[in-house]
Amino acid sequence: MKLHIILGIVAALAFPSCLDFDPKTQLADTNYWQTPDQFKLFSTQFYGWTRDFSQLDGSAHSDGRSDIQTGLVLDLYSNGTNTVPSSDKNYTDNYNRIRQANILLEQAESYATPEDIKTYVAEAKFFRAYCFFDLVQIYGNVIIVRKPLDVTDPEMQQERNPRGEVIDFIIQDLQEAAEALPAFKEIASSDEGRVSSEAAYAFLSRVALYEGTWQKFHEGNGQNTERSRQLLDMAAQAANEVINSGTFELFKPGELGIWAYKYLFILENEKSNPAGITKSANKEYIFTRRHDGVINPIGFNITQGRLGNALYVTRKMANMYLQSNGLPIDPETWNYSEMDTEYEGRDNRMQNTLMVPGRNYWSTGGGRIDWTGSAEEIANAAFKNFSPATGTGYFPQKWCCERDGVATGKEGYDYPIIRYAEVLLNYAEAVFERDNEISDADLAKSLNLVRKRVNPEMPDLTNGFVSSNGLDMRTEIRRERTVELFDECFRLI
Repeated sequence: MKLHIILGIVAALAFPSCLDFDPKTQLADTNYWQTPDQFKLFSTQFYGWTRDFSQLDGSAHSDGRSDIQTGLVLDLYSNGTNTVPSSDKNYTDNYNRIRQANILLEQAESYATPEDIKTYVAEAKFFRAYCFFDLVQIYGNVIIVRKPLDVTDPEMQQERNPRGEVIDFIIQDLQEAAEALPAFKEIASSDEGRVSSEAAYAFLSRVALYEGTWQKFHEGNGQNTERSRQLLDMAAQAANEVINSGTFELFKPGELGIWAYKYLFILENEKSNPAGITKSANKEYIFTRRHDGVINPIGFNITQGRLGNALYVTRKMANMYLQSNGLPIDPETWNYSEMDTEYEGRDNRMQNTLMVPGRNYWSTGGGRIDWTGSAEEIANAAFKNFSPATGTGYFPQKWCCERDGVATGKEGYDYPIIRYAEVLLNYAEAVFERDNEISDADLAKSLNLVRKRVNPEMPDLTNGFVSSNGLDMRTEIRRERTVELFDECFRLI
């Protein structure tokens, strides 16, 4: 019986989107839920539920459905041909996963020594919150399910709970998870990659900021309500928990200089960047979908797909990159003589993220050999003297491998589910929206660290800088979020 149950769990791991629920009595078999290791094994399936590289294109959260990214063919929403489906995997998959989390939580209630399984209970609450937040972002009001339900249970047909109730349920799960999960530094090497207390606080900051601003601008018409202020304060405090832990820092090795942002997203081994840096140097990723080029490659055509004239950056996004003096461009007066000069004197994240006309670029189909720019290496470039023959004139390079000899889908860099830069930006935005102002000190400990990672000479964003240049603080905070988190599924929902 135990082997049958374990095989059932493995099947769940292999087919996480399947709606063929295993019978509740089978998974609740008292012969199985006997040891902490069995709870741990069951909880391992949760880690297959998070976003990954395949979500970057075409998912409900994809930037490709927004105003800053587009494709060779307009998506169904942009061209007005979208129809309401009879079913939606975003809905059914999430509820299937919530059921799995609830199974573990139900079995934990009768476990003799709860202290021994508290980590796995906390993991179940974290991932249940993760799934419910996905549902709220897509649908708003959804049904709160606190126990394992079969697909035919009448409760699955009940009236949806108001979004506020669902958000409160998510917050409770995350708060309880944060208190019970181990700190990032306390996770054993054999368990690296499992969720930490800091990850729960970081995700809480995301949830509370999202809902706090939703309440402020939907219910309060741009003015804080008691509810929005409480949520924004919670977001700031949760982000501050992560900041004050001292565990994380932005990835900016001196050897990579102004290119640290680019290589953060394709960091694998010493052959993946010109400085020979490995993943061990990355203290920015708080929670990731882990990959490597041998055992668990990303399995998605990320590099060649993005460089294969299938994805474009819009002019709106290109115009959002600041000048190197910290000021936005004026689209009506901004002039440049050649295509490549548009990138001169701009936020360095622009040339870290987009391909600059006239430069050489490497790919899995023609990678860097020795990072010296030798004649042999240039001859091996996938794009020589690059010319952006795209639908918009702007071509992305984020997530695109340069390492030589990598087969399609065999890249091994991790997907950042939560990274420290987001937490810093969450803090700045939450403080500003809560108080309708933000101090220079709070900007210095958060947003300006992100802004200056690859722009050391750019002026800080301060109240004086905003005032003297006729800028708007909210606009500049939102600009930083858009630029920093581009193509990470944050723009739309």
